[in-house]
Amino acid sequence: MSYEILVGLHVLDDLKYEDYRKAMKPILADYQGAFGYDFTVSEVLISPENSDIDINRVFTINFSSKNKMEGFFSEPQYLVVKEKYFVNSVGSATIIASYEK
Repeated sequence: MSYEILVGLHVLDDLKYEDYRKAMKPILADYQGAFGYDFTVSEVLISPENSDIDINRVFTINFSSKNKMEGFFSEPQYLVVKEKYFVNSVGSATIIASYEK
């Protein structure tokens, strides 16, 4: 069994976001995580009521367990990478769904 999250982002700076991806992938691998699907999207047709968040990138990220996912997102090295690249390249992030597979 594994744990997966479906994420929607509003990426503001594609180049800086790609730098973020490159910098965080080794840390992600240390936590038995990997990207699954990854899409750029141009239009959101339906979103929950009262949700006016823009989304132009949708992807899945998989972990061997929920504990591994939680460890990854609280890892000090990851938080440094997030602050350096993610914060200035992404306008908003939305967890669309999370589930065990």
